[in-house]
Amino acid sequence: MSPTVSPELITVVGETNFRNVRRAFGIKRDDRRRHLYVIGKTGSGKTTVLENMAIQDIQHGEGLAVVDPHGDFATTMLDYVSPNRINDVIYFDPSDAEFPVAFNVLETVRPEDSRFAQEKNLVTSGLVGVFKKLWADSWGPRLEYILRNTILALLDSPGNTLLGILRILVDKDFRKEIVSNIRDPVVKSFWVDEFAQYNERFRQEAIAPIQNKVGQFLTSSIIRNIIGQPNSTIDLREIMDQKKVFIMNLSKGKIGEDNAALLGAMMITKIQLAAMDRAQLPEEQRQDFYLYVDEFQNFATESFATILSEARKYRLDIIMAHQYITQMSEEVRDAVFGNVGTTLCFRIGAYDAEFLEREFAPHFTETDLVNLDKYNAYIKLMIDGTASKPFSMMTIPLGSRSPWYGEAEKIIRVSRERHGRPREVVEEKISRWSSKTFRQAGEEESAAYTFERRQEQQRSDHSERREFPRPHTRTPERALPPVEALENAVVAPSGQQIASLEDRLRQEEPQRLKRAYPITCDRCGRATEVPFEPVPGKEKYCPECLAIVRAERKRFKLGARGAEQGRSPIASGRVRVQPPPLPPPPLGGLHV
Repeated sequence: MSPTVSPELITVVGETNFRNVRRAFGIKRDDRRRHLYVIGKTGSGKTTVLENMAIQDIQHGEGLAVVDPHGDFATTMLDYVSPNRINDVIYFDPSDAEFPVAFNVLETVRPEDSRFAQEKNLVTSGLVGVFKKLWADSWGPRLEYILRNTILALLDSPGNTLLGILRILVDKDFRKEIVSNIRDPVVKSFWVDEFAQYNERFRQEAIAPIQNKVGQFLTSSIIRNIIGQPNSTIDLREIMDQKKVFIMNLSKGKIGEDNAALLGAMMITKIQLAAMDRAQLPEEQRQDFYLYVDEFQNFATESFATILSEARKYRLDIIMAHQYITQMSEEVRDAVFGNVGTTLCFRIGAYDAEFLEREFAPHFTETDLVNLDKYNAYIKLMIDGTASKPFSMMTIPLGSRSPWYGEAEKIIRVSRERHGRPREVVEEKISRWSSKTFRQAGEEESAAYTFERRQEQQRSDHSERREFPRPHTRTPERALPPVEALENAVVAPSGQQIASLEDRLRQEEPQRLKRAYPITCDRCGRATEVPFEPVPGKEKYCPECLAIVRAERKRFKLGARGAEQGRSPIASGRVRVQPPPLPPPPLGGLHV
């Protein structure tokens, strides 16, 4: 190493063996920003290189994330965490069913934030890319079209999770709530003008593929309890900026291959978004963050290609490893070999050797790449921004046991207390959310913003009604119950909701808007009130006298009509004329 470079700025990769003289060498921090690619057959020594580099980053106080689909890499890292960095570790183990970590991939900045539109599109594209990779054999344009509009609609209503994908497709009330919050006119038009017009049979055919594919993940309680919590307990932006250590143990043997691929791809997508969110910071304030991904082909979506091409400016430095080239899609493969600065090749197969020979020629041939010994590799190292000539290297074994061996349980316990939640609490919240309207669930969890918008809309609706009040019979005044008390809708014994907040406000508001006018009845002289303004010069009656006067007028009209036709209703006996009631007698007197 150059004596002018601080050891903290160089990460040891391995050692050379020239004329039986072994000498360690490393890669500078600035050169690591151009990423490092490791390929080799299983058991050839790839993970050893990743472990050595990650341990050095932990000891130098750097921020890093480890995404491990096997589990051994992740657990090894726990043994090398020094006591002064225990509080910096976030250990994410989905198989820990008793204390699931909350990871809501739909959680974004607030809609009023200027970054919301960009982040919403990035989250949608990332999620669609994840699902497309997992279901590549059965992917179709209609499935993607509906799924994309579903995710975009859910993102406009804060507090939603992936559980909302299935619910919006089958729950009309929930869909109505979500559609009312959609801001994008194109997305809203899809739900109002297109999806709502589907007949039942066509709708079932259209949504069945989404239900089958998304449902296979959500039926797993392990995955559901992680992605079904509205508020994430992991802040990836904070992890990056504060140089924390994020270890993700996605052991396929514990949670299944599909679940591991889903969570890993989603996490890498969110890490990309967190890195791009640092664009608002000056470049000199962006801290380097190292992302280690073993068997990265399991998580390499289309967005992964974007990470490789753009992550450098956001100080997201990637160290990726896998076994053979055909594990990558053509797009990801082109992005890897077009953007990676350092390439490290262990023993590979003949097909991969034919492809990689161009990277290492003329110094190493196809035969050399196929016949490498275990823990030996050829490397094309980036040095001060320029690719060096390829040379051979050997990995450095981890050696003796870590001085902090045995602290893993303590690290896991501390991380669980800070970022996990009891399973019973999580399942109870998810169950309550599934059985309630979106408004009720959102208010209880994290939709305070949505609730405020509804209050503003209610105030607007009330002001419009006050401008055009309709007359109503006067009833005793009473105060309107607080909005919080009306949030819980009245439920019938059958469980069917029969009165929502808007319905009850609509029923109660006219009572608050009525106005009464005092009058004196022209017939009986009694003082009373009427719900309309009296017209000067026109007779005024109390409700009882008004009914009598109307009856008298009706009988008079009937009698006049019969007399004109020669058939008097009074004469025929069909109408009996009752004398009008006498006014109350004077005190102590009688009417004769």
